[in-house]
Amino acid sequence: MLETIKVRVAKHTDVVSLVKFNQLMAWETEQKELDLDILSKGVSALISDETKGFYLVAEKNEQVVGSLMVTTEWSDWRNAVFWWIQSVYIAPDYRRKGIYAQLYSQVKVLAEQQKDVCGFRLYVEKENIIAQKTYESLGMQASHYLMYEE
Repeated sequence: MLETIKVRVAKHTDVVSLVKFNQLMAWETEQKELDLDILSKGVSALISDETKGFYLVAEKNEQVVGSLMVTTEWSDWRNAVFWWIQSVYIAPDYRRKGIYAQLYSQVKVLAEQQKDVCGFRLYVEKENIIAQKTYESLGMQASHYLMYEE
């Protein structure tokens, strides 16, 4: 199946798919319903303003079957940026088929074209062992930091 998947930067025509994926992910991971209007505006804002980040989408037969978002974090310690991988979603019928690996590979290719990307970070639910194993199989490792929020 891998050879039939196309990975590309998302466009405005992908907003509906990205909104749907974000809604599904929020429900699957946190049983949280996201406000459709706010979410649609948020996805559109990111696609309209590359300084906020970008989405990558994976397509099969011109249908979006997976996506992820990349945002940046400035590191004064490194005088460079980390790319944060967020909002990862693969449609259920396409999971465990290497699609995330293709998305992540494209993130790395795009980062190599920049001068100031020093690494990649993401967060994952503590209970999501399958995702953790996927990230580890691609060379990522657990950080010694905990995440806090308010």
